[in-house]
Amino acid sequence: MDSSVTGIQEPFDLIRLSLSERVFVKLRGDRELTGILHAYDGHMNLIMSDVEETIMIVDPENVANGQSVVNVAKRKMEMLFVRGDGVILVRFCFSLSHLFLTVLL
Repeated sequence: MDSSVTGIQEPFDLIRLSLSERVFVKLRGDRELTGILHAYDGHMNLIMSDVEETIMIVDPENVANGQSVVNVAKRKMEMLFVRGDGVILVRFCFSLSHLFLTVLL
C-alpha cells in the first residue's frame, strides 16, 4: 500500500497512530507493559495510563540445577513514565472490538 494513503513514512508514524490507544511495550530486564499511550518523544520516552506491568523472574537456584522455572509477577499503575533507553518494542494491541469494527468496515 502507498505511504501517501496510509500516512506511514517512518517508524515514529506508527507510534503517532497509536496515541490514545492500548499498546504493548517490551522492556529490558524481562518486563512488559500494557497500557494506553498518551505521549512519546524522539528518545522513546513514553507516558502511559492504565498500565499493567508483567515481570518474568527466573529463580537462580533452579537455573544452576539445569531447570528453568519462571515466576510471573504483575502489578497495575494508574500513570507511568517509561524511560526510552529501556524500550525494546512498542506494538499496537488489537482487541476484539477493533477486529469487529474492521470486519464491519
